Amino acid sequence: MHTESSRHVIALLGPTASGKTDIAIQLADRFDVALISVDSAMIYRGMDIGTAKPSAATLREYPHALIDILDPETDYSAGDFVASADDAVEAAFTQRKIPLLVGGTMLYLRAFRDGIARLPRRDARFRANLRLRAEKLGINKLHAELQRIDPVIAARIHPNNYPRIERALEVCEIAGVPMSKLLTERAGMRVEKRLHCHYQEYSLLHVTREELHNRIAARVLSMMDAGFVEEVRRLMARPRLTSNAMSMKSVGYRQLWEHLKSDPSINVEPATIESIAAATRQLARRQLTWLRSWRDLPEHRQLVDVDPLEALTRSILQFV
Repeated sequence: MHTESSRHVIALLGPTASGKTDIAIQLADRFDVALISVDSAMIYRGMDIGTAKPSAATLREYPHALIDILDPETDYSAGDFVASADDAVEAAFTQRKIPLLVGGTMLYLRAFRDGIARLPRRDARFRANLRLRAEKLGINKLHAELQRIDPVIAARIHPNNYPRIERALEVCEIAGVPMSKLLTERAGMRVEKRLHCHYQEYSLLHVTREELHNRIAARVLSMMDAGFVEEVRRLMARPRLTSNAMSMKSVGYRQLWEHLKSDPSINVEPATIESIAAATRQLARRQLTWLRSWRDLPEHRQLVDVDPLEALTRSILQFV
């Protein structure tokens, strides 16, 4: 087993459209790294265009762990991610590579870094029944139910975030106690102790807000030109996939499904395209809020007024 001093894990984070993948690939050209995706939508097969997933050719040349590992009907939690990412990191160490986590799903990253409480396994029957109730009563009713059962957890979850509401209600039902109580009693183990490693993370904050918005606008238009609408139509045709699936809550997919649900053949209007861009900007703001809240963590470095590639290169050279 490698000593902790030789086991280094790096995380490269940033808002959507900040250039994370391009920088990671350039680092892969310079160092022997193992790329590990931290993206809650790229894990799904068949969701390529709307996730800005690297092309098949790019993935052949620069393989990423945790991309295309599940069908979109399958739910996947932060706990699932931690288990998968831990395995990918250990595989990288076995190959004497530097694990480089890359992505923007901050909930996953926080769970990986800080550890996560062990919670009951998912219950397919409970979820199926709950989704029928969501369709009949509306998501807000389920959020109100969660407020009664576990007000602490409900306060942390947006009333429209169905996947998290579903998981919280499921845990309460199976465990027989509020999810907040389990999270307190079963605190997780930090990555350094869990994987016997040194851990460092970097956030890409070098892109101005105006430039980020311009990149988002250009990306959404590029996705539409590349066939994003057809991709969603293919997903809607899958007999077991519904709009309540966790995968279909992803930005872009959610807006297009809502627009096409009455008639998948209808044209997509400019207003819908703008709604996707607006939702993507909101996502970027949430991601930036996460990153800025971590500015004082000793393992976190914010790359603002520097060349991120050169800064990361200098950092990696210290221990290779």
